[in-house]
Amino acid sequence: MLIKRDTYLKKLISVQHNGMIKVITGIRRCGKSFLLSTIYTDWLKEHGVDAAHIIHINLENRRNISLRNPDNLLAYIDSMIKDDAMHYIMIDEIQHVPEFEDVLNSYLGMSNVDVYVTGSNARFLSKDVVTTFRGRGFQIRVNPLSFSEYLPASGLDKEDGLMEYMYYGGLPQVVFLKENEEKIYFLKDLFAQTYIRDIVERYRIKNTEMLDELLNILASGIGALTNPGKLANTFESIHHEKINRTTLANYLEYLRDAFIVERAERYDIKGKKYIDSPYKYYFTDIGLRNARLNFRQIERSHIMENLIYNELIFRGFTVDVGVVPVQTMTDGMRKRSQLEVDFVCNKGYDRYYIQSALEMPTEEKIRQEMASLRNIDDSFKKIVVVGTHQPLYHNHDGFTIISIYDFLLKDNSLEL
Repeated sequence: MLIKRDTYLKKLISVQHNGMIKVITGIRRCGKSFLLSTIYTDWLKEHGVDAAHIIHINLENRRNISLRNPDNLLAYIDSMIKDDAMHYIMIDEIQHVPEFEDVLNSYLGMSNVDVYVTGSNARFLSKDVVTTFRGRGFQIRVNPLSFSEYLPASGLDKEDGLMEYMYYGGLPQVVFLKENEEKIYFLKDLFAQTYIRDIVERYRIKNTEMLDELLNILASGIGALTNPGKLANTFESIHHEKINRTTLANYLEYLRDAFIVERAERYDIKGKKYIDSPYKYYFTDIGLRNARLNFRQIERSHIMENLIYNELIFRGFTVDVGVVPVQTMTDGMRKRSQLEVDFVCNKGYDRYYIQSALEMPTEEKIRQEMASLRNIDDSFKKIVVVGTHQPLYHNHDGFTIISIYDFLLKDNSLEL
C-alpha cells in the first residue's frame, strides 16, 4: 500500500524551480527517500515530465559506489542532462560523497536543473545543514507519519489505530510489520544501532552511559520542565556523582540535532516575552520513546500531550509552552503564581492556545484544566483536547472542547 504524504508533496511542488537546492531532512527512516523516489517522481510523471528527465541516484546502492567520488558523480549527472528541458536531479544519501557541496553548487544557476537531496547519519543529521549551501539551500523537514497518514495504512478503526499509534509510533516501516514482536524489535534495534550510533560517531562521544541515561530521563519525563541543572541533579541522585552541566547541555543539543527530540520554550503570555530555561522536551516519534523505555511506561496522558505537540509541528506551527502569571488571595495575603498553557501555537498571524486533558470527569478537573485559559485576556482561540469520544462543543467561556480523534484526523480541527 502506498502511504500518501500529501502535505510534503505540496511542499515539494511549491518549491519547484526556485533556484535552490532542496534538502530533505528528518529523523532516520521517516520516509525521506520514498517521498522523492516514489511519491514526487510519480507526480512529476503524471504531470508530463519525461522519465528520462528524472535523474535518481541512490548512493547507498553498492552498484553506485563509483558515484561516491565527487568528480564521477558530477560527470555522470552532466552526461544525463541531454537537452534544455527541465531535469530533476534526486540524490539519496548525499553524505556518502566527500565535497558534495561543490558538486551540488555546480548546478546552481542552471535554468534546466532542479536539485533535491536527502541524507542521513553523522554528516546530515544536523538541522543547520542548509548553511552548507550559503543561503542557496531550502530545507524541507519530514516527520514520521501523522495519525491522519498512519490510520488509512494501518487498516484499523480509529480507536484501535490510535492505541497502536500511541504504542508503536509512526515510522512508516512499523506500519507494515504484522507482529508486535517485530515492531518492538525493529524500534529498539533502530534506536540503539542507528540513532545512538550516529550521534556517538558524529561527536566522538566516549561517555555513552551518560547519553543513555539522559535519554532514559527524557523519555520518562516527556512534557516535564527541565534544564541541564535539573538533569545534573537527577544524575547525582541516581549515580551519586557530579555531572558536567555543559556536557549535558551539549548532549541535549545533539539529540535535537538528530531530530530525536524537540524542545518547547516557555512564553509569558501576558508579558509577551520568552522565559529562559527550563524547557519541555518531546520525542519526534512516540514509538521510539516507548522503545527506549522497553515499553514499560505507557502513560496515556503524557503520550497524548506528545502526540498533540507532534501534530502541531506537522501542521507547520511554532509551538511554545505558555505561562500565565496570576495573583490570588490566601489568608488575606496576595500571592503570585503561574499557570501553564500546554501549547501556544503560532503560524503567521494565527495563534491558538491548546490544553491537553486526557479526561475531565468532574467539575473540579474541568476548572483545573481551564484555569490558565480563563486568565488569558486576548481574543485568540482557546482549545481543550480530550482523550475521550467527546462530541465537539463550545462552552460558556467560548472555549472549544474537541476529542483527540477529531483533533488529529480533521485538517480544519483548529477552526471547528
